[in-house]
Amino acid sequence: MGFYEKHILPRIVHLVCSSSPTRKQREKVVPLASGRVLEIGVGSGLNLPFYDASKVEKVWGLDPSPEMTWRAEEAAEQVDFEFEVIGLPGREIPLENDTVDTVLVTYTLCTIPETKLALRQMARVLKPGGQLIFCEHGAAPDEKVRRWQNRINPLWKRFGGGCHLNRDIPEVLAEGGFEIRGLETMYLPGWRPASFNYWGTAAPR
Repeated sequence: MGFYEKHILPRIVHLVCSSSPTRKQREKVVPLASGRVLEIGVGSGLNLPFYDASKVEKVWGLDPSPEMTWRAEEAAEQVDFEFEVIGLPGREIPLENDTVDTVLVTYTLCTIPETKLALRQMARVLKPGGQLIFCEHGAAPDEKVRRWQNRINPLWKRFGGGCHLNRDIPEVLAEGGFEIRGLETMYLPGWRPASFNYWGTAAPR
């Protein structure tokens, strides 16, 4: 890991993901989580203040980057539920089958290299009747914006930690074995190639 990836990129990601529009999105989706929760890509813990502590028993925060998760551990000192950071030592989520009631993923599917494998792992650890809650940026519906997304994406990935501007989130979820139960979309305020959002709930098929 180079200097940029270790020291610069985590600061950029934290600042960008702390913006007011994305914070408002977190306020919409995070309180839907309940029971034992696995948060994929917990990063610096920006979702932690928005959990409904009366509904949550425990949150596991999965993230491969210790350069980010130290912030999450600090933020967890202010919450009223159990929180534990777990790493990603291999290709499998280090939890047993049927362990969690809710999987939460926000602004993370854009960076996961093998989305099919990752989503199948999320389905594996979900209890029967559990749900995936998601909020992601992705491919825009407008052809002009999407063309720009496709043009910029190779350079964006290089400097954005593998982030893709142009992933079709419903398609990604379907390919990973999930059926969408509720879906909303809109452009958030900001730069259009990075501001089209999808959010909702899904369950394994």
